[in-house]
Amino acid sequence: MAYQKETPQTAPGTIPAEEPHAGKGAGPLRVLRRNIMLAICLVSLAPLILINGILIYYYHVAYSEKVTAHLEELVIRQKQAIDEFLDKSVQVIGFIAEATPLDQLADDHSLSDILHKTQKSFANFIVDIGVIDQDGLQIAYAGPFHLLKAEYASAAWFKAARERQTYVSDVFSGIRGIPHFIVTALRKDKEQTRIVRATVDFALFNQLVSRLRVGRTGMAFIVNRQGELQTDRTVDSEIVTSVLNSIRTAKFDGQDHMDFEAPDPDGREFLYLAATLKNGDWILVFRQAKSDAFEHLYNARRLAVTILILGGLGIVTTGFLVTRRMVARVNLAEKDQEIMEKQIVESGKLAAIGELAAGIAHEINNPVAIMMEEAGWVEDLLHEKELDPVKDAPVVEDIRKALKGIAIQGRRCKEITQKLLSFARRTDSRVKKVQLNELIEEVTSLAIQKAQYANISIRLDLDQDLPEVCVSPTEMQQVMLNIINNAIDAKSKNEGIIVVTTHRDDQFVVIDVSDNGQGIPPANLERIFEPFYTTKPVGKGTGLGLSICYGLVKKMGGDITVESEVGVGTTFHVSVPLEIPCEDGPGNISRPRQ
Repeated sequence: MAYQKETPQTAPGTIPAEEPHAGKGAGPLRVLRRNIMLAICLVSLAPLILINGILIYYYHVAYSEKVTAHLEELVIRQKQAIDEFLDKSVQVIGFIAEATPLDQLADDHSLSDILHKTQKSFANFIVDIGVIDQDGLQIAYAGPFHLLKAEYASAAWFKAARERQTYVSDVFSGIRGIPHFIVTALRKDKEQTRIVRATVDFALFNQLVSRLRVGRTGMAFIVNRQGELQTDRTVDSEIVTSVLNSIRTAKFDGQDHMDFEAPDPDGREFLYLAATLKNGDWILVFRQAKSDAFEHLYNARRLAVTILILGGLGIVTTGFLVTRRMVARVNLAEKDQEIMEKQIVESGKLAAIGELAAGIAHEINNPVAIMMEEAGWVEDLLHEKELDPVKDAPVVEDIRKALKGIAIQGRRCKEITQKLLSFARRTDSRVKKVQLNELIEEVTSLAIQKAQYANISIRLDLDQDLPEVCVSPTEMQQVMLNIINNAIDAKSKNEGIIVVTTHRDDQFVVIDVSDNGQGIPPANLERIFEPFYTTKPVGKGTGLGLSICYGLVKKMGGDITVESEVGVGTTFHVSVPLEIPCEDGPGNISRPRQ
């Protein structure tokens, strides 16, 4: 069968793409789409942004406080450990100064024994021990350096040590030329004054401080109030200066620790925590880049923003698609209304044609009946005895043949008018048990005359064991008649063949209508069920036949499909389900036999 584009329409059950710039309703549809889109985005995005912002803010505050509190705890613990170490160093040297007799303090061998015992109990933090008189001369020494008789009278730490009972110096290089600091204790006995000095291993002390490491950038160091490093000397002097300035600006306010934020020389933001050591002379400083300290916070914030953006895009996209679909449905409803109005007009025309056909059938029936009665009366006359002399005349045989022909053609006219009357009746949509083979034979008998005129033969290949189905007989007749008529119209060869087959396929009865017509081009194949879509010349077809068939078969719970190849032919497959309730008498519902 061949079909040509007449009027572009929409296949049943599909939504056409909206054409916002076409048609008189394009303007209102654009406004409607814009308003729906704005409403969806506003109602969806505003709460999402608000909730996300609140959650990010409170999470930022809580996480920042948690990180700062954790670092403060680490710094305080480190401060306590360093203070404890310094106090223990002072106590050990003070004990040595007080408990050791002066003569032993002046003896190198006794001092070496004391150093050995001290190192054994103090984890080798003490490098050497020396005893200095009141003039600054080291009179006894035990350790790895040659510092006996060393002069310290001019050393700043010596002057401070003479004024205090115990003293812890800052880090300096001194005579030995390497960084170290000392712990001293003052011993006064009668007129003699002795200072017991012990050198603390700078490397081990530096390791004690550097244990405080967090993340990739978190590190600790110690400075004095003058900004001199008391531990690792690799820290940039500009960083130390910046830290001291920030500490002087923020102040400790009576506490022994504080935290603040400050940029380093290259502009990176750092988090600082500071705690006082050695009675406020030293300051333990911990610094960590904010990007490192709050890495998980920033990752969570980036994730939240990413989710917000993706969610927003999803909402906008969904809103666009939903809006487009809704507007398309409105547009489709308007088109459906126009189609319905056209269908009503066409239905009115068909109803008028049906009434006209019924009237014509009645009018023809009457003269045909009279004609057949008169023919019968003439035949009866030929059998009367009075006509015996002419019975053998040759004309009598011709008359009888003519009368027989009149009777045959009269019965044929009667059958045609009866079928015309049946077609003209209103469609009965009631579902009943139907044997499809019988229905197909009846429909083909209606179409056979038209097929013969078109030099087309109709063959039936019906499954004799076909079960009954529950359908509307009139609707099924309409479906089959439309498909067979289309097959007849599609003839392109000298001798056309239409084959109608039936068979059962699982829970369906399938009717196949095949022809060897000119076929349907692939471009038209997808649209043949659209309302008013036809390839027939103007005035030869309305384009409603297959659309109505599609709707009727779908209403039955079945399906209708088509296969076609140009120049070979077309096959329609009509599937009717077996499991459909049907009327089995007034008020009764039953299942069809299978």
